[in-house]
Amino acid sequence: MHTLLLLLPDFSLILLGALIRRWMHLGDHFWQGVEKLVYFILFPALLVNAILRTQLDLGAALPLLLTAFAAMAAGMLLGLLPRPFLKVAPINFASLFQCGYRFNSYIALAVVGMLFGTPGIATMGLILGAAVPFANLVSVWMLARHGTVGVWREIARNPLIWATAGGFVLNLAGFLPPAPLQAFLGRLADASIALGLLTVGAALRLDGVAGVRFLSGWLLAVKLLALPLVAAAIGHLLGLDGLSYQVVVLFAAMPTASSAYILAMRMGGDGRSVAWLISASTLGAMLTLPLWAAWLIAAGQP
Repeated sequence: MHTLLLLLPDFSLILLGALIRRWMHLGDHFWQGVEKLVYFILFPALLVNAILRTQLDLGAALPLLLTAFAAMAAGMLLGLLPRPFLKVAPINFASLFQCGYRFNSYIALAVVGMLFGTPGIATMGLILGAAVPFANLVSVWMLARHGTVGVWREIARNPLIWATAGGFVLNLAGFLPPAPLQAFLGRLADASIALGLLTVGAALRLDGVAGVRFLSGWLLAVKLLALPLVAAAIGHLLGLDGLSYQVVVLFAAMPTASSAYILAMRMGGDGRSVAWLISASTLGAMLTLPLWAAWLIAAGQP
């Protein structure tokens, strides 16, 4: 119950975003603008600010990243498992497949920030900076036969990667931002969480997904239940503990990224089914994330 109450403000913001979109009729253009502001300005500022204020533990970085990549790889393998038994068009399968291993960065940073503060955000930022290119490469590769997209250009322009890399370079160089710059980054960081979660809520879609229900349900179980178990087991084998262990398990438990819908639409995929699965995983995570967080705390990590 304590963990649920800690995460309740974040989940409430997601639901508020859905209500604002439905009742205020601000239009798609408004929400697209807000999402761009968060993605290109506010969240990068949050990452840089958190990394600069955290004492880095580079010794834990390799097992941390290996655990995160192992969880994503498990999502890919489990996602492919039912393929031979399904009568689903290749483009539909490729569109939904990415929902088994991609992750919502907005919710990830909001949750660890609420539970673990600045060190949690810095640790999650390291995972995101490494995992975003990998997730995009695999997703585009699966959809590549049905469309074209400049994957390397998109990765090179990804603000989360640049913010993470820049923050770590400055941290390792011993850079201490002056007080006005710290305050500036702090103000942007404070705005990022609320606006980011509102856009997640505004993107919720609950239309039907006839023809791909089994695959959608399977991927939903893989993403919210199986992957955290994989991360917990691999992290334990690699000797992770404390904050690194907690953050990587929660990373694996995140709902699917909203950008999966954008990619599916851009490459001629099944955007409607992807939108439903993103929404279902986001709503499902409101139940599963508090349970995973409570289990980590009860298990004594640390």
